Parts: sequence; C-alpha cells; structure tokens
Amino acid sequence: MRNTLETRLGIFFAVTLVVAVIILEMVGVADFFKPGFKVHADFKTVQELKKGDLVKMAGVEIGRVDSISLTNERVRVTMKIKKADAGLRTDSKATIRFTGLLGQNFVAVDFGSPTAPVATANTTLTAVEQPDLSSIMAKLDNVAGDIQGLTKSFSPDNLAPLFGPITDFMKNNTTNLSAILANTREVTEQISNGRGSVGKLLYDDTLYNTALSAVVGLQAGTVELKSTVLEAKAMMTNANSIIMQISSGEGTLGKLAKDDTLYKESTLAMTNMREILEKMNKGQGTIGKLINDDSFYKNAKVSLQKLDKATEGLEDQGPLSILGIAVQSLF
Repeated sequence: MRNTLETRLGIFFAVTLVVAVIILEMVGVADFFKPGFKVHADFKTVQELKKGDLVKMAGVEIGRVDSISLTNERVRVTMKIKKADAGLRTDSKATIRFTGLLGQNFVAVDFGSPTAPVATANTTLTAVEQPDLSSIMAKLDNVAGDIQGLTKSFSPDNLAPLFGPITDFMKNNTTNLSAILANTREVTEQISNGRGSVGKLLYDDTLYNTALSAVVGLQAGTVELKSTVLEAKAMMTNANSIIMQISSGEGTLGKLAKDDTLYKESTLAMTNMREILEKMNKGQGTIGKLINDDSFYKNAKVSLQKLDKATEGLEDQGPLSILGIAVQSLF
C-alpha cells in the first residue's frame, strides 16, 4: 500500500468516525437513531440526574434518560425504552438511584405486577422519591458535630467533678478496701482448696452422689407410679364396662336399674303391709283382736289361775288317787 496523503486522510476519517460513534454512544445521543418508545416519571427532585443517564430494570439497561424538564412544580423525566417487550408495566415504579457516593445516577424501574397492562408510549410511571444525598451528608455532618461536642465534654476539667467523689471515697477507705480484697482472696482460696461449705459443694462428690441417688429413687417411684396409673386405668375400664352393662340392663343390677317390675312389686308389698298394719291397729282380724282386745288376756289369765289351782290339788293327792281319777275319767 502506498503511503500517500489520500491514504493517511482516509485512515484519519475512519478513526474519527469510530471515536465519534463511541462518544455518541456514551452520552446517549446515539439512542436517537435506535427504535423504542418514551415513558415519563414526575419527581420532586432529580438530584444529579442528567440527560443520557441509564435506565435499568433489575440491573439490566433497558434505556436512557431522553430529557429532563420542569412541569407543574415537578421535574418530568422522559425516558426512552429500547424495546417494547422490555417487561415494563403501567404500575412499574421509577426511582432515582446512584451507584456510589461519587458514582453516576441512574433511573431504576421495577417489574410491576404481572397482571398490569404493558406500558406503551407516553405512559407516566409512578415516581418513588429517594433521600437526597446532600441532606444525608448534612445529617451526617450534624451527627459528626454532635459526636465532636460529646468528645469535648470528656475533657479532664469536665470529668473531674464526676470522678472527684469517687477518688475521695477511694482515698478515705483505702484500709477497708484492702481488707475487703484480702478477705475476698482468702475466701476464694478456701473455695479453690475445697474448704468450707461452698468448697465442699464444688469439690466433694457426696452431694452429687446423693442427688444421683435421689434421682434414681425418683425414677423408680415414677415407674411404680406409672404401674399404679395403669392399674387405675384398668380399674376405670372395668368400672366403665360394668356401668355400660348396668345402663344396657344386663345382669342383676342392670335389671334392677332398668326393669320396674321389682319397683312395682315392692310398692304393692308395701301397700299390702300398710293395709295389714292398719287393720291390726283397728282391731280387725284375729291378730288385731289379740293386740287390741284385752278379753283374751283376761281369759288366758283366769285359765292359768285355774290350771295353777288344779296343779296344787294334784300335788296334795297321792299317785293312786290320781290314777283313780284318770280311770274314772276314762270309763
């Protein structure tokens, strides 16, 4: 290839064209020649957002900021979305964010709900305001000032009134504090050597063995209690079975509980007994007359008296006389 002026000029224009395309791509001007549609979002403030900044959805670039203008006391940000199938919905929300404290701002757009219609040209998205970086830095500056003032309050002159009484107390009670520390050291040494109640509790296995025996005994008692509970459950089961049999009228108790024949017979017997007793009280019948009429008593008394006299007469007569009287009575 001949190194002529025409060749060098051709190479220069080609390189210039490539650089121009790259610059246009970086500033977003090249998007003017790309297909897409525009959507809007109205913010109170756009912070440091400018034309050509990126528009991202879930971190993926879907467009760029086309223009920024003031309208109705709001800042309207017009964004050019590259593709109609970018997944942008009418209820998608736009937020101005930044990649770092010194990074570039961009517009973050969420997916929206799947049931919402797909966003079309001139759709106005809902804007979500983010805290202003300047206000955040101002608050941090105020916090830093408060911390600085707090550290200044920790100067020796300010701490002297606070720790002065403590220092005086330590000076006035040096002897007592030394004695307390010495006693504390002696007590801890006794405990570490296994002396005293606390030391024995820590180093003597007697308490552990006793507690273990108590736990073993408690476990045995628990087993016995379980067996007792099982027996009680069996008794309750049997009692329940008996009650069910009685309720169903089975057995003697069941018949007594369910059959009213015994009740009727008992009622009839009590009625008859009451009638008999009433008749006896009224002097009706043989037994009633025996109980209420005293003539039988008088006749029986007279008969006994006659029998007594006859017996006395027999005793006065001899055996032959008695035999004769008997023969006479027979013949």
